[in-house]
Amino acid sequence: MDKSLFKFDEFFKSACYFEASLVLVAVFLGWVANIDPFKNIYFSETAIALGVIGTAPLFLMFLAMEQMQGKSVTDIRKLLLNTLGPGLHRYHWTDLFILAAIAGVSEELLFRGVIQPWIEASWGMMAGLIVSNIAFGLVHAVTPLYAVLAALVGVYLGLSLDYGGDRNLLIPIIIHGFYDFLAFVALMRVYRASLAGASKD
Repeated sequence: MDKSLFKFDEFFKSACYFEASLVLVAVFLGWVANIDPFKNIYFSETAIALGVIGTAPLFLMFLAMEQMQGKSVTDIRKLLLNTLGPGLHRYHWTDLFILAAIAGVSEELLFRGVIQPWIEASWGMMAGLIVSNIAFGLVHAVTPLYAVLAALVGVYLGLSLDYGGDRNLLIPIIIHGFYDFLAFVALMRVYRASLAGASKD
C-alpha cells in the first residue's frame, strides 16, 4: 500500500486547516479584485433544496466510477483509497461532515465566489466559467483524468450558481460539501472493508 501524504493521527486537523486557509486566500484575492466572496450567499429553502438535489448527479457519477475497470479510473480509485482511506477511516461520520463542509465553503468561496466573477468581469461569463474551472481542475490534478473530471465538476458547480434564476453561492457550496461528505463516507466504508478482509486472510 502507498504511504499517505498525511500523518494519519493529524489527518483531520491538517485537512481542516488547509481547507480553511483557502478562505483567507479567497478574502485576499477578493480584496485585490474588489470582489466580496460572501456577497452572493443567500439562505433560502429553494437554495438548500437545489443544493441537495444537485448533489445527486455528482454522486451517481462517483458510484459509476466505482464500477468501472479502465486503468485510468482504477488508478484514481486506488490513489484516493490509499491516500485518504488511512486517514478517513479513523474518524466518525460527523468529523467527515465537518471536513466536507469546510471544503465546500472554502473552495467555493475561492473558485466560484472570487475567481469566476473576476474573470467574468473582464472576459465574459463563458470565459469565467471555463478559465476558473481549468484552474479548479489543475489544483486537483492528482492524475490527468482526475484533473479533467474535476474541471467538469467545476463547470457543473459554476453553472449551479444561477440554478434558481438569481446568483446564489450557497447552491454550489451545498453541492460541493454534500458530495464530498458522501464520497468521504463511501471511501471510509471501502477502506474499512479492505481492512476487515485483510484481517481474515
